[in-house]
Amino acid sequence: MIEVPDVSHPDTFEHGFPHDLFRRLRRESPVHWHEGDYAGGRGYWIVSRYRTIKAISRQPLRFSSASGTSLEDRHGGYTSMIGMDPPDHRRHRSLVSAGFTPRQIAAQEPHHRQIVSAILDRVTGRGQCDFVVEVAAELPLRIIADLLGAPQSACYDIFDWTNRMIGSQDPEYSVSERSSSDAAREMFSFANGLAEDRLERPREDLMSTLLHGEVNGQRLNVQEFDNFFLLLAVAGNETTRNLISHALLLLLEYPGTLARLRRDPSLVPALVEEVLRFRSPVYYMRRTATEDTELEGRRIRKGDKLLLYYPSANRDEEIFERPDEFDIDREHNPHLAFGIGEHFCLGTHLARLETRVMFEGVLERMHDLELAGPVTYLRSNLIEGVKHIPLKFSGSAAHA
Repeated sequence: MIEVPDVSHPDTFEHGFPHDLFRRLRRESPVHWHEGDYAGGRGYWIVSRYRTIKAISRQPLRFSSASGTSLEDRHGGYTSMIGMDPPDHRRHRSLVSAGFTPRQIAAQEPHHRQIVSAILDRVTGRGQCDFVVEVAAELPLRIIADLLGAPQSACYDIFDWTNRMIGSQDPEYSVSERSSSDAAREMFSFANGLAEDRLERPREDLMSTLLHGEVNGQRLNVQEFDNFFLLLAVAGNETTRNLISHALLLLLEYPGTLARLRRDPSLVPALVEEVLRFRSPVYYMRRTATEDTELEGRRIRKGDKLLLYYPSANRDEEIFERPDEFDIDREHNPHLAFGIGEHFCLGTHLARLETRVMFEGVLERMHDLELAGPVTYLRSNLIEGVKHIPLKFSGSAAHA
């Protein structure tokens, strides 16, 4: 019998994702029941195998998102598309999906490069920085502000709001449940101010698309619009910030890989994929069974909650050779860091572009990388977040 700690408690992830525990779960109890009161229920299933997570994700009507997607989510939470099932999810997603196609995202690359250059200009002359706050967070914040049609001066407000919502379990942010709710209300107030302007003066931005598009012949109401804005702000900022931060930490941990990338920057896309697999930023998403069924020999009852653990799937021995090795030469890498099926991450291509362009700039302009102090991590049961990376380096000037 495996003793499994309560994964609803953030201290379970104090030292990162517990891969040893999940390795044993995959082997001995891939769909594991954990008794206890949570989210108004009697307990939850911990799902750890790749094939099972994939199967659940491809049956969105049997395993629903509509009653909540996280451990703390008791009533479905904010009704954004992440908490919808078909056909509502597809209808809402179609409002913005055209702006996230590979072609649309690729066209943004020159603009991304300009932003990366400006970010590195600010830090390279100093020879030290907090890589998370001054580099990793800056790019996704500026890009999401552009996409939403928000002024660049709003980036730091978005950073604060999302930290207070995602970091509510972390003592550095000292966030109470009320403060987290206040952050959401402050973001909604800001979004509604932008909405008033775009309703009168539409532009070529995502904000105008949301406000003037229709679902089932009707425009989004205020709550639907607010929740869409919140989802795009959080998803477009938090996860990519942590992806970039983990990539930097892994290159410090594996100097041979860093040296190879300096010699051959064409390997950066492979770096991005391996970081996504090896240190997936999102721990899990929750689903709820809508009917009695069976998984891996276990009887799942209607109403049961299932937690899909992506870092475990991405180390599954059935799928990946040498899963616990960090290897950018990996040829077969079908990781689930972006999910799969109905809720496959809308911003996949954007996150890949941002991370690739950022590291092409870092490799060119930041040398002799070295930690200048302890790395601090987010206390969370949902996100493998990095708060601060004190970094020393020698910098090179910007190119003309």
